[in-house]
Amino acid sequence: MPVSYEVSGFLAFTLAIIVYFVGAGLNRIIAPLRRWNIPEAVTGGLLAALATLLAYRVLGLAISFDLAARDVLLLYFFTGIGLNARLSDLATGGRPLFILLLLTVTYLALQNVVAAGGVALLDLPKGLVPLLGSVSLIGGHGTTIAWAPLISERFGLPNALEVGIASATLGLVIASLVGGPVAGILIARFKLSSEELLPPMVGLPKNDVGPDAGKVTYDNILGSILVLNIVILVGYSLDDLVAKTGIKLPLFVVCLLVAIVATNTLPRLMPRAPWPARTPALALISDLSLKIFLAMSLMSMQLWTLGGLGPALAVVLGLQTVVAVAYILLVVFPAMGRDYQAAVLAAGFTGISLGATPTAIANMTAVTRTHGPAPLAFIILPLVSAFFIDIANALAIGFMIR
Repeated sequence: MPVSYEVSGFLAFTLAIIVYFVGAGLNRIIAPLRRWNIPEAVTGGLLAALATLLAYRVLGLAISFDLAARDVLLLYFFTGIGLNARLSDLATGGRPLFILLLLTVTYLALQNVVAAGGVALLDLPKGLVPLLGSVSLIGGHGTTIAWAPLISERFGLPNALEVGIASATLGLVIASLVGGPVAGILIARFKLSSEELLPPMVGLPKNDVGPDAGKVTYDNILGSILVLNIVILVGYSLDDLVAKTGIKLPLFVVCLLVAIVATNTLPRLMPRAPWPARTPALALISDLSLKIFLAMSLMSMQLWTLGGLGPALAVVLGLQTVVAVAYILLVVFPAMGRDYQAAVLAAGFTGISLGATPTAIANMTAVTRTHGPAPLAFIILPLVSAFFIDIANALAIGFMIR
């Protein structure tokens, strides 16, 4: 029997920083990782996950991590996205938002059709269809954990949770590796570039432009953290009220919406007060939060749980990956306008289709840090992937279970 060991929260946070630096070093050494826009946290996180797999196989040590800090970082990141959202951007994004939502809902149905075809082809139990489709891939780990008990009871699958978690884990890895190359191919093929003069909404540009570009001080860092904390506290308080209405929203979506309201009202009411929206300080905080979040997510993957599932999972996930990439290149990119924003959204759509919202944002961040900002993409994609699509996915899952 393997021995279980949980890494404490503070040590897990510290290790995540080390994992990021290891990934950054490897990206500097290995040119294809830079060329394919693989996030540094993904490189280091996957290496750390392989190390824990080795510890399990060789030493019989099952390592897990306290991820409380990771969940806080997620709130910081999405609250920062909300603070950067202007109503003018949202108004501009109305039509693209609707198109992206329609494309995502269509793909949700297609993903479940692919899962059903794979299950039938391999003569697997029918109850695996949702677990190898939108429950684990578009839904991610959270949706899998929520629905697995019901699927297990409905179809008599005692290992429903393990299959769903394995599928979600592999999808997360694939999405992290595919998003950057897909966008890179589109940008090179169509010679695309950013037309925005604004600094990136997440992270600092690799090449600063202008005398104040990248200017970060104690005051604007602490001021940004203060505003983030206040908005998150309001989000916490409203989360309980939202839950009482029967509407189930992730906490980070509530914080995102509170931040959008705050950034479009408070600066008008208090025009002299400093506000962190679209400042290098807020971009830096958002980027750091995302990097460490992703490093913690990937390094905490227990890859040994995938071992007993056999080649069937790999075959179905391979089919899902091929269909997702084809859909992105042939449908999503043309429908979103064939421009630079569409290429960035193509990178993000891999996170929607195979991974999770933070993976989608990480992919887009890696692309925009190299090629320039795409603010509209950072507004509409989280609203689709973290809000609207959850409702559509719940309806689809309920239909499949019935």
